[in-house]
Amino acid sequence: MRKLAIALATLAVLAVVNVGIAHRESQVASGTPVVLELVPVDPRALLQGDYMRLSYRIVRDAFPDRVAIPAYGDGHVVVAPDGKGVAQFVRFDDGTALKPGELRLRYRVRDGDVRFATNAWFFEEGHGADFAGARFGEFRVAPDGEMLLVKLRDKDLGELAHAAR
Repeated sequence: MRKLAIALATLAVLAVVNVGIAHRESQVASGTPVVLELVPVDPRALLQGDYMRLSYRIVRDAFPDRVAIPAYGDGHVVVAPDGKGVAQFVRFDDGTALKPGELRLRYRVRDGDVRFATNAWFFEEGHGADFAGARFGEFRVAPDGEMLLVKLRDKDLGELAHAAR
């Protein structure tokens, strides 16, 4: 009986993990592309290996009063692409219909900071120079505003080496 319980628990865990993977693969394949401008921050973590901490210009545009950030709580912002295709803050989402070209992006407030999707891009040790020129992050956005980082791009929006992992 105990072996059966362990087997069923293992199958349940594998099912949940695989559903999550399938969901994210679907989002990468069919999500709406959006590009956000990055703000440079320290790229290393001694205990976690090489990575680039990510911060986004849109956070500064949407939340200019950094002290008031905890009062916002989780939510969505509405963005629209500029002439280069880089998303720019338009307004906080109030539930009104989106105009053509606009997207809702989900943000979370954690520890007094605003987070979009992820705040780090991990890479192989010794490949930091490949990402030193990162100025933009390309995401795939699901209909609910959830974002997945898929590529880092340079100042000309060109894909960086090793970025398509």
